Amino acid sequence: MKKYVFSLLIIGNIAFAQKLTIEETVTGGRKYAPTTQVAQQWRKNTKSITYISADYANLLEKSASNGWKETTLATKADFENALKSKISSDEFTIKTFPTVIEWKTANTFETQVNGKKNNYKVTYDVTAKQITNVISYATEGEQAKFASNGNVAWLKENNIRITTASGNTIDVTTDTDKGIVSGSDYVHRQEFGIKDGMWWNEAGTQLAYYRKDETMVADYPLTNWNEREAVNKNIKYPMAGMTSENVTLVVFDIASGKKVTIQTGEPKEQYLTMVSWEPTGKYIFTGVLNPGQNHLKFNKYDAQTGAFIKTLFEEKASTWVEPQHALTFVPNNPSQFIYQTDFNGFNQMYLYNTDGKLLKNLGFGDVVVKDLLDFNNSASKINYIGTANNGLDRQLYQVDLKSGKTIQLTSVSGTHTASVSSDGTMILDQYSNITTPNEISILNIKTKMANTTLVKADNPFTGKIDMPKMELVRLTSADGKTPLNGRIIYPANFDASKKYPVMIYVYGGSHAQLVTNKWLGGAGYFDYYMAQQGYVVFTLDNRGSDARGKKFCDVTHRQLGVNEMADQMKGVEFLKSKSFVDQDKIGVFGWSFGGFMTTSLMTKQADTFKVGVAGGPVIDWKYYEIMYGERYMDTPQENPEGYAKASLLDKAKNLKGRLLIIHGAQDPVVVQQNSMNFIESCIKAGKQVDYFLYPNHEHNVSGKDRIHMYAKIADYFDVHLKK
Repeated sequence: MKKYVFSLLIIGNIAFAQKLTIEETVTGGRKYAPTTQVAQQWRKNTKSITYISADYANLLEKSASNGWKETTLATKADFENALKSKISSDEFTIKTFPTVIEWKTANTFETQVNGKKNNYKVTYDVTAKQITNVISYATEGEQAKFASNGNVAWLKENNIRITTASGNTIDVTTDTDKGIVSGSDYVHRQEFGIKDGMWWNEAGTQLAYYRKDETMVADYPLTNWNEREAVNKNIKYPMAGMTSENVTLVVFDIASGKKVTIQTGEPKEQYLTMVSWEPTGKYIFTGVLNPGQNHLKFNKYDAQTGAFIKTLFEEKASTWVEPQHALTFVPNNPSQFIYQTDFNGFNQMYLYNTDGKLLKNLGFGDVVVKDLLDFNNSASKINYIGTANNGLDRQLYQVDLKSGKTIQLTSVSGTHTASVSSDGTMILDQYSNITTPNEISILNIKTKMANTTLVKADNPFTGKIDMPKMELVRLTSADGKTPLNGRIIYPANFDASKKYPVMIYVYGGSHAQLVTNKWLGGAGYFDYYMAQQGYVVFTLDNRGSDARGKKFCDVTHRQLGVNEMADQMKGVEFLKSKSFVDQDKIGVFGWSFGGFMTTSLMTKQADTFKVGVAGGPVIDWKYYEIMYGERYMDTPQENPEGYAKASLLDKAKNLKGRLLIIHGAQDPVVVQQNSMNFIESCIKAGKQVDYFLYPNHEHNVSGKDRIHMYAKIADYFDVHLKK
């Protein structure tokens, strides 16, 4: 395989830009990152923003009061000296100024410091240059959750401990059976938006937590090859149609030491989601989703007794219901909350009261809410990032809770990350698009115009790397009516009179969007590397992918791969209409769901695709985990025809082109059984197939080994498609 060593040759005043190296397919994101402000945010209750210096040594500030000039607010030395006054200097090492800080007042922020014996959550006063509060817990602790009163809950293996504000330790659970896991966020395999396994009430006096019983789930072996004699590491991996874990919700009261199990009822294999404390602490809410994942009940319970009070509302669907977000209570109004759902077509917000009455629909057109931000000071409005431009853009919106009126606060087409100042007069707006690497400005919220531009990044490749031309395209799906977003990257030194081989990069599954209106169009550096090697590189977000609403995704129900492939073939049709595309040299590469799509295309469209590389592929959905698999396919018992049609085991006989399958031997997401059984099917069918294993990697190949992986993929295309 050809490898290009990065160099910059200067002859006279002429600089010759070079191609990306294979190493830069992994390191390029850091090396060629556009100029920015690291970890920027509003300083609470001020007209100032803070961010970390480029050398990570200082906390910097720009303020409206001085014309947005850069000043140093705090230094690493300041912070370190303050820490030493509270914590032994032998306990910690500060290499940089903390990059993750949360402003609590105009002068104080909270951050975490990892020590040798303990981990610490500290409050730092930037004016007094002092640590004003310290909360600690043992370094063996995992997934720590801090309460407002200084208590902290943390995990030690499968049990919960609490370190109180006074320094005492409480063993909340003491289960010796490793199949009983409490407090972990790895419940229901982190589907349904689950990111936490423990929740403090607002006062910090009671802790709600998941209790997961997976003793009834069979052990699934992953082989560790590094020992003198290979050993098995068993995981719990309930497959579609098989017995799953049982999860309950428990509330622990610190004062009494008592535990109450919330009475969520039967069946035991139901899913508990969206756990939310009511601000007074009297009640706790949770979504109860049936095993079929098509009927959600959002219930209210008495936190003291665990008793069921009422169902606030229900959602039913012929496909699936997929709750993703906990409640957001309106500040200073414990009787009102915002609930997010895509039930009416797009993930949007709805204002309810705690009796379950819908007060206001806060949705706006076909905008999908992607990131709920903050309320204004009077809690009469809330800001959020939502979609625009057929899902390609991200814009800042603000909605009035009383009237339901929505205003779009940013306007330039692109991908915005933005936030509003505490007084509601200014916007800190950062965006990029396919022609703008990075721009950061302060906008006037009334005029939506920039008061000042803080950063306007130059193209980081200029004079260094000759990046291929990229453009976004719009196609129509196989149903003849749905617009699809695509991206094409042209070969280096493109000549329309020549013919080029094609690499299609595909994912195609839910909760992922590959084509976006941001710098580089959402493409990775490997895509650009392959274009520089002489390939047309093409990507299409088919129906079933993210950011386009529920109907766009629902078409995959009970038939994964069918409509997705039909749309991908529309992409092929588009490519074949181009005179510069070599129709006999079309290849495809994808990982995970993209690996499933790659193998599907290679076996079901065998006359079209000459080469494929499938990483971590699902081969038969009956081998995939229950929560994801049954959402989209129902159970194998309920949908035998759908599973049979999606399975690639009996399609191996159709393989004509060259197919490389790559898998991580420690993969706990798409277990290796998938690809091994496909290899066996190829052997029985007399089909040649290539296989490569990364012995010490899980579902993704990371670190330096990722360079090795990209080199292997590029070489495979060069040998079997390009030549």
